[in-house]
Amino acid sequence: MSMCIKRIGRWRVAIAMLLCLMLLSCAGTIQPSDERRYELKGTVVSFNKAQQQVVITHETIPELMDAMTMSFTLKEDSAYDVMKAGDQIQATLVVDGDRSWLENPIVTQVISAPAGPAGGAAAIAEPQPGDAVPNFRLVNQDNRKVGLADYRGQLLLLTFIYTRCPLPDYCTLMSNNFAEINRELLKDPNLRTKAHLLSVSIDPTRDTPPVLRSYGAAHTGNYADEKFQQWEFVTGQPEEVKKLATFFGLSSMADGDEIIHSLCTALVSPDGKVLKIYRGNEWKPADVLADIRAALSNQPATS
Repeated sequence: MSMCIKRIGRWRVAIAMLLCLMLLSCAGTIQPSDERRYELKGTVVSFNKAQQQVVITHETIPELMDAMTMSFTLKEDSAYDVMKAGDQIQATLVVDGDRSWLENPIVTQVISAPAGPAGGAAAIAEPQPGDAVPNFRLVNQDNRKVGLADYRGQLLLLTFIYTRCPLPDYCTLMSNNFAEINRELLKDPNLRTKAHLLSVSIDPTRDTPPVLRSYGAAHTGNYADEKFQQWEFVTGQPEEVKKLATFFGLSSMADGDEIIHSLCTALVSPDGKVLKIYRGNEWKPADVLADIRAALSNQPATS
């Protein structure tokens, strides 16, 4: 009898240990991460604490990108209180799926240059709800001329991108968000004819209509069969693109083969007036879809 009890006790211990191992194994796979970390060294060009963005001219980052000037997300508010334009900085660049950000920034050498307004960033005017969007003449992925008048009577959701943008949480994220919105619009016959998407390239030299067609078709997933009836990709003469970007408060500058730029997405009413501006990359497709539905039903958009 005592022998049986001992055996049962051993089995209970063995089963308990096995369950613990299984739980530990599961816990390690609940939320797999694709995080990659890189050492970044460079010089602070400018920054905007309110938008949590810092522009850095950085050295080559092995296995990621060549030396260039880029805008990065930095959420550690205390860093903005000590850095100045011109300072040497090092940090960890974290890339996780379609997001990237800087961690553990350290100012390694203080060689400060005069900073611009708003914490090192030039002041940029931003349109207000109700402002009339200026007319524009651009060309789409089929080399067809388009203007604001072509979208009268429809809600217009537009954003600014360029196809070679290297960071996953900039242009790629904007295009992925638009792809999700596009899919939802196509599912709803009432929305499909009343809302239109427009991705404006700020790199007209390289983003020719054939390049935009290839890029756009890859994001819709229809490739050669894409008709671009709901979502167009446009660009135009540099001065025309700049005029539109400036109106929406987009900041951009060329840096060799790359373009340093902020992010701006806008919802325009059927009569060509600004309804809402989505600054940065924190907005969600579901929120924009809710605003589209609210606007079409004459309800207040989300705050």
